[in-house]
Amino acid sequence: MARILMMVTVALWGIAQPALADPAPTKVDVLVYGATPAGIAASIRAGQTGRSVLLVEPTSRIGGLATNGLSHTDFRTFEGYTGTFRQFTQRVEAYYRDKFGPGSQQVKDSKRGTHGEPHVNLLVFQRMLAEHKSIRVLTEQWLKGVTVAGNEKRGRHIQSVTLTDARGNDRRIVARVVIDASYEGDVMAAAGVEFHVGRESREKYGEPLAPLTEDNKVQGYNFRLVMTKRPDLRVPVPKPKGYRADDYAPLVPLLKSGRIKQVFCYPSGGIYKAQIPRLPNGKHDINDVSHGVVRLSLPQINNDWPNGDRVTRQRIFDEHVRHNIGMLYFLQNDPSVPKKFQDEARQWGFCKDEFQENGHAPLQLYVREARRMVGRYVFTEHDTSHEKDDARGRFQSDAVAMGDYGPNCHGTDHEGPRFSGKHTGEFYKRAPPYQIPYGVLLPKHVTNLLVPGAPSSSHVGFCALRLEPIWCAMGDAAGVAARLAVEADTHVQDVKPADIRAVLHRQGCATIYISDVREDSPDFQAVQWWAGLGGLHSLNPAPAKPGDRGKHLVGQYFHAFPGHVAELSRQLDDATRRRWTKLATKAGVPASAAATSNTRGEFIRAAFAAKANK
Repeated sequence: MARILMMVTVALWGIAQPALADPAPTKVDVLVYGATPAGIAASIRAGQTGRSVLLVEPTSRIGGLATNGLSHTDFRTFEGYTGTFRQFTQRVEAYYRDKFGPGSQQVKDSKRGTHGEPHVNLLVFQRMLAEHKSIRVLTEQWLKGVTVAGNEKRGRHIQSVTLTDARGNDRRIVARVVIDASYEGDVMAAAGVEFHVGRESREKYGEPLAPLTEDNKVQGYNFRLVMTKRPDLRVPVPKPKGYRADDYAPLVPLLKSGRIKQVFCYPSGGIYKAQIPRLPNGKHDINDVSHGVVRLSLPQINNDWPNGDRVTRQRIFDEHVRHNIGMLYFLQNDPSVPKKFQDEARQWGFCKDEFQENGHAPLQLYVREARRMVGRYVFTEHDTSHEKDDARGRFQSDAVAMGDYGPNCHGTDHEGPRFSGKHTGEFYKRAPPYQIPYGVLLPKHVTNLLVPGAPSSSHVGFCALRLEPIWCAMGDAAGVAARLAVEADTHVQDVKPADIRAVLHRQGCATIYISDVREDSPDFQAVQWWAGLGGLHSLNPAPAKPGDRGKHLVGQYFHAFPGHVAELSRQLDDATRRRWTKLATKAGVPASAAATSNTRGEFIRAAFAAKANK
């Protein structure tokens, strides 16, 4: 049986469908499903050399959560994001500079472009994609089915992907490489790739943050509302469909008890977290209050989302609308709410220039976690730990991306009543910047699929990877890998991580955290290459407190992680010279190439030049 070529068409929800006769398919080099930041990054990297790319988004708006309210970007340090995401933030900052002036408050509030208003983020992403004529974007196209051929011994491959629209019109796509950048991993699942939903047991990977027993629980979702107190920009919060005042009555005694200090807060003491720093033009990204008495996230109803069909997901979506927006409408309008809280709540409203096509509310729910692939390499909590006696994280020889945000989970269940009670499964862990191996993007057996949206990881490991700048970095790597696979006419599993890194480095994408040699440095490629071989590990000892950060800036942001510098002008000591010489020889660099180097920088430059000239 293993020798026989097998063909099966798998529908999105796992039901086998017969292959149907249809018009000639659309043929492209790369199909990207999900115009999330990961999908946009993958499309740009895959299409940079003219390869044809089709980027498909199920909703009407590209950009994922970055254009749907998550404007308070999750990173720890400004050195912690790179590649397409860094280029995106630079363009966001340029937008405010051009429109309001270099010294404007809008430029300052954009925080180097990391805190853009949703409509600005959308415009910037649209412009970035429009610059590449080989990239075509389709919106409001849902995955209907995936046709897969082959077997596990020789490898399976996706033959075609079928999309459908609201009118029931189907479109079949044949792509040489498919990239699943959706938050849910829909293409991956439809292609029959192994995946996991929920939490693994502590025994499975030996993770301290994992529960004792396995379950199917995913962390809570909520909307990232964008709100303002500016009277000239503020619009009323609408009464959502299905609103019933009685549903929120338990809030009133809770407000009177003193357990809630205010409606809007930072970072705690209230119901709606108004993130700081604020966004330009007096807006705030509103989020769930960690460890709060009343939560916006509803982990107790999320578990059906990952594998749910469109009807199931719409039901869960609507329940979050009623909870996140209906609760606020109640606080602002119901006469039973104490005046102190009602007066405060009424100061806030939606923004009249945001989400105008959807009543000024985000179009997408913040799906923090759904399916996760079980691929060539499973990223776990251990991969966010320090290398032994080292300031740096665990060394990954096959790394193609990096991140600097530790594992964090807003809870996977809730004990007690919805209003009050307590989330369980919640954690927030400090971690050093870490590297992300190529195997995280690779299925075990499907030879033309890459998965940056639902990467191969444990629940705890995914709770570090699940942030937009990191998703974007994985998208960068997936896009480059797809292009290299197309050009070499080979399987994605056969593309070498070192080749992916080389392209990424040339394009200004870091694959390891180095705080003093940034993308605009002439030494960037050389230092990233050297660090990718392990050259910058073992230079500085581990901090007394794991994951120790630099000096606090504001909110969740910090100065650079200590001990993550290259110090190119530093004199090369004998011990480092010996270790580096062995490393260079192992990398195929002649021992004599850097023999006369006096500083770290001279050694790395000489070794890089010798390697390039081989």
